[in-house]
Amino acid sequence: MANKTMIKFGHPNTVIGQTEHWTVQLRPEQVTLGSLVLISNEPVETFGNLSYEGFTGLKPVIGKIEDILYDMINYQKINYLMLMMVDNDVHFHVIPRYDGTREYEGVLISDLGFPGPPKLNNSVTLELTVKKQLITELRKRWQES
Repeated sequence: MANKTMIKFGHPNTVIGQTEHWTVQLRPEQVTLGSLVLISNEPVETFGNLSYEGFTGLKPVIGKIEDILYDMINYQKINYLMLMMVDNDVHFHVIPRYDGTREYEGVLISDLGFPGPPKLNNSVTLELTVKKQLITELRKRWQES
């Protein structure tokens, strides 16, 4: 069942992949190309309250995320931001980092903060058709990995 954070980030339409303990969704505002949200399926509001299975289930999900995004975007670094100031469910903002600009379907997305912290307020909102196409491509890569 989707929690409030999943719904806020567009569940079920933005879901890229899911495991027993984690859901991966496209972040509506693309800080950099391929920005995702990694959300716990458990009803907890602090990282320390995750179950042991939730913690151990994080490793394979992160591995898939990093493989998929590296193959698609060729990032140089990847940031996992656990802010949880507005959305209380345990989640990370996954921000691939790169020097310069990446292009997807004619849309250019620059990493304006590289090599420093990501500029969260300088994001790109994709047009619906491009967003759907990106979700489809990421889902396919998730299923194939």
